[in-house]
Amino acid sequence: MVIGIIGESCTGKSTLADKLRTELGAQVYTGKDYLRLAKSESMARNLFQKKLQEEGKTQHIVYVISEQEHLPLLPEDALRILVTADLEEIKRRFAARMRGTLPPPVAAMLERKHGCFDAQPHDLHIVSGCSDLDAVCAEIRNKLR
Repeated sequence: MVIGIIGESCTGKSTLADKLRTELGAQVYTGKDYLRLAKSESMARNLFQKKLQEEGKTQHIVYVISEQEHLPLLPEDALRILVTADLEEIKRRFAARMRGTLPPPVAAMLERKHGCFDAQPHDLHIVSGCSDLDAVCAEIRNKLR
């Protein structure tokens, strides 16, 4: 089964993906990892879509998406998990990645993008910081059955 973990930067998607990698033995792909499959981007996208469709039938694959342009790569029957966080929490986490300082243009970009995935169809919505990761993984396992 393909599990799409969808959301803005710094919402906890990678943390969840790492936990699913451990608990399910899932293969994890992030963003444009698919570019390694071919020299041209369009060919790589096609190969990656085919890989998700075919291998997703026999094993668990997690695809972490933080850019809307990657949503069409998910198979229609993928389990879609939306991960969100409060804007101030996203800014705090992003600042930590940047050694404690969040430049105003970066803050403005985060503000513009905040909520960009909220209207996307999803099977499960997780609010980062409000959800117990073990309980979330248990709920995901139940949805995979």
